[in-house]
Amino acid sequence: MLWILMTAAAAPLQVARNALQRGLVGDAGPWGATLVRFLFGLPFSLGIFAAVALATPGAAPHPSARFAVAVVLGALSQVAATAALLVAMRRAGFAVATVMQQSSLPLAAIFGWLVLGDAIGAQAWVGIATTTAGLAVLSWPRRDQMAGAGLGSMLGVASGLAFAVALNAYRQAGLALEPHHPIYSATASVCVAQTIQTTVLLTALAVWRPASLLAVARSWRPSLGAGFFGATASACWFAALALAPAGPVRAIGVIEAPIAAAAGRRLFKERLSSRQLAGGVMAALGVVATALG
Repeated sequence: MLWILMTAAAAPLQVARNALQRGLVGDAGPWGATLVRFLFGLPFSLGIFAAVALATPGAAPHPSARFAVAVVLGALSQVAATAALLVAMRRAGFAVATVMQQSSLPLAAIFGWLVLGDAIGAQAWVGIATTTAGLAVLSWPRRDQMAGAGLGSMLGVASGLAFAVALNAYRQAGLALEPHHPIYSATASVCVAQTIQTTVLLTALAVWRPASLLAVARSWRPSLGAGFFGATASACWFAALALAPAGPVRAIGVIEAPIAAAAGRRLFKERLSSRQLAGGVMAALGVVATALG
């Protein structure tokens, strides 16, 4: 039951982080706002790992080529996914982009089937089809929104795909680093990944977008909040994944969608149409069916 509580705690923390990051996109740009998640989250992640390490004195990391490849792939995929999600939120809306990001679960299932040879049951395939239909209904823009919302919807799906790759990569990294102490391994992997992400983004922005770094520095207060919520959400997600399979964890994580809808309406004055609500419900049901299949 602990993994259910951890997942339920991760969902509102992740929505809070996304909301704070969304507000930074205008000044810092999507890549600057993406940096916020990792740069300001790294100190909190290190603190969480230190607490876990003290609680598991018998754990010892085992770095390997498998771990290095997996953690780098996961880190870069997560950077791309975060940037795509932030742009999608501005194009298609906070709630719509968040719901579409839930496509990470069926996309992860397809990725596992094609690349890793995972067996997928009939119910899971029904869930994938239902999610695909729901996303199509949800993302289909009105005529006066074809340019903006259409691109936002595609970016939302792209974000889900990149998150699906990152999820699989992080699980592989955790299994390679310290398989006998999964929570220790998960939190350690998060720290390594965030160090890579922070270094890559700081270097890239210093060369190509120095103004974005100045904008991030000026908005350090909300950035610190986004970092805190991001680090604690990641700790909860990875702890849940260490205690239960990814499918049930992602199924419980669907509660993020209605929380995001409420946040989008209250914070950004967004309203969902009846068609978007129907598409969101279909997508959520498809994600659950895929997780339980």
